[in-house]
Amino acid sequence: MLENLKGCGTALVTPFRPDGRVDEEALASLVEWQVQAGIHFLVPCGTTGESVTLDHDEYLAVVRITVETAASRVPVVAGAGGNNTAKITGMIAELEKLGVDAILSVSPYYNKPTQEGVYQHYKAIADAARFPLILYNIPSRTGMKVEATTIARLAELGYVVGLKEATGSLDEVQEVVRLTDGRMDVYSGDDSLTLPVIAVGGKGVISVVANVLPKQSADVVQAALSGDYATARRLHFEMLPLIRALFLETNPIPVKAALAMMGYCRDELRLPLVPMTEAARAKLRTVMQTYGLL
Repeated sequence: MLENLKGCGTALVTPFRPDGRVDEEALASLVEWQVQAGIHFLVPCGTTGESVTLDHDEYLAVVRITVETAASRVPVVAGAGGNNTAKITGMIAELEKLGVDAILSVSPYYNKPTQEGVYQHYKAIADAARFPLILYNIPSRTGMKVEATTIARLAELGYVVGLKEATGSLDEVQEVVRLTDGRMDVYSGDDSLTLPVIAVGGKGVISVVANVLPKQSADVVQAALSGDYATARRLHFEMLPLIRALFLETNPIPVKAALAMMGYCRDELRLPLVPMTEAARAKLRTVMQTYGLL
């Protein structure tokens, strides 16, 4: 396991300009703010970063800017997943040159492979990589679940060190922790479940909410990991209304709207995502005001 990848990692948004291009200046500013706020690691080009809409050069630019701005102060875990195994393995050398510390790879979507296909997909990525690989299990997005038994098999591979668990099932989390028996670090993929995931053996969260509340998100995880559950519960329950508000619509629509209200980026998304509806935006704004964010 990688000791410096425990804690709270931010699943970074990708800021865009009105003309649709990546807003590199806004991205660098967002990364700097995250690092200064005490986040434990950064995850560019995941689902929250609208990675599926980035072309190859844009993808590499987002990862490069994140790595350069972080400047080794925190680890960078680049999103590198999809349903084309050869394409992902072909990117590994480029990511290595950019200096990422690990990759986060969502399970293949749409193809609906068998569990053996999922295993072979990740094995090919692990064989190509020279740095740690974190699996990402999110059936609501991919249309299929990576079974706990498959994850346990993958934990036997040298570079497979972690799992972002977003099935929404604590039973599933516990089964993965039981079967992997310390061979893999498990991170919550749902902000609302971070605390119970850590309680059953998880090592942190890869968080959407941390885009907006990086210090508080990191503090919740740090308190839980140190065994101070009274503090962790208090902080978690304080954040819960904002967590719910940031998922009123499909992620990353609300978090982009929130960051735009705070002045960190524009409220620009790439189709097929569109900006937040006014009714939901009003609810989000009201919640953000209670946190003193506006």
